[in-house]
Amino acid sequence: MKSWNIIRRYESLPELPILAETEVLVIGGGPAGVAAAETAGRMGKDTWLIEKYGFCGGAAVAGLSGTICGMYMATEDENAQPEQVVFGFTERFRQELEKRGGVTPPQVYGKTFTVTHDPLVWREVADDLLEQAGVTTLFHTAVTGVIMDGDAFKGVVIESNAGQSIILSKQIIDASGDAAVIARAGMDYYFGDNGRIQNPTMFFRYAGVDMDKYLAYYGEDTICPPKVTENILAANATGNYDLPRHKIWIFPTTRPNELMVNATRLAGQDGRTLNVIDPKDFTEAEIFGRRQVRDYARFLNDYVPGCEDAYVVDTGVEVGIRQTRSIVGVETLTNDDVVNCRKREDGICRTPWPIELHSGDKPKLHWLLNDYYDIPFHTLVPIIGENIIVAGRCLSAEHEALASARVTAQCFELGHAAGVAAVQAINTNTAIRDLDVSAIRATMIENGSTL
Repeated sequence: MKSWNIIRRYESLPELPILAETEVLVIGGGPAGVAAAETAGRMGKDTWLIEKYGFCGGAAVAGLSGTICGMYMATEDENAQPEQVVFGFTERFRQELEKRGGVTPPQVYGKTFTVTHDPLVWREVADDLLEQAGVTTLFHTAVTGVIMDGDAFKGVVIESNAGQSIILSKQIIDASGDAAVIARAGMDYYFGDNGRIQNPTMFFRYAGVDMDKYLAYYGEDTICPPKVTENILAANATGNYDLPRHKIWIFPTTRPNELMVNATRLAGQDGRTLNVIDPKDFTEAEIFGRRQVRDYARFLNDYVPGCEDAYVVDTGVEVGIRQTRSIVGVETLTNDDVVNCRKREDGICRTPWPIELHSGDKPKLHWLLNDYYDIPFHTLVPIIGENIIVAGRCLSAEHEALASARVTAQCFELGHAAGVAAVQAINTNTAIRDLDVSAIRATMIENGSTL
């Protein structure tokens, strides 16, 4: 990112109007940010949420990655029923979706299960929960700078079409997904495995499907059967298609005769890995992603029974982002923690989801069979920086570990934990890094989490 400077920190208050002095400030309205803000608001704190779009949802909605992955155990028992092990805010949100007809029952995903949600209903559930919790939400607003006192975060500079302003806050939760607040302060972060990160994907909704005919051919597993992969290779061999990913995932949605398709694989036109922190890469991913969607849709029309007359309804507002910055945390979730299903006394989220690494033409899946690991609390706490905690995919994690821990159910619970931590830091006048994690866990359990 040599052409860009992210650091913009003020050691004293800039000459700008102060919009608010609040207790908890959450940056980013994705699953982690919604969970964090709703939790802090419901626990009685004056809470504000800043979101760059006109709706909440982040990658789950703007990126159209329309599943809540990470709730269920994996097993090789073909007759097994879904075994849910993640509850808490995740389950509250799922139930609110279900009340509105906005989520499917569990669907088979390889050796585990997932559910598909309606992105419009997702936004409405988030709006309602935040409003009920007394959270003040600012859409169409971005953070452009941070106000510091040494290593302590005191507030942020925000910008919108109205101009610039300041919000001061006792505690800040960076739920941007990109560690945007941490980065603007010049705190340490890294990108994946020595800069190698996971591919972005352009998801799309695909309607007009004869579902009976489609399911009879494709089957109940949302991961494509070998015959579909063989057909993708055959279609590429004709020279009439550009289908770089050979193993695709297709999910029936809550809407009649509609599928949500996760098929594209986006790299730079020169073969480089795209890092969507850079708007040049972001733009390239979205332009070529939309073009790739048309080729996959045409492939489905031509090769998959039931899809002959189907059509693309929409793509994501933005490309689906899996990975950008990770913070350097007090503790780091390691690849060994994941593959060995390590349990922790300081764990704040169970994770049964596989390592799902998107790099190359075939995603890598390493299953955690009949087990899960715990994400430790201090992976959310930057090694340097006070009055701040992160939530969501920018936690401190090794490359392959993040490929498991970054999914929606876990982001919900990481946000839940961050919200509780911010409240307890205020109530006890204690630095977040010095909090009693057992007290955070106890509150989360009272809120319905299984730990």
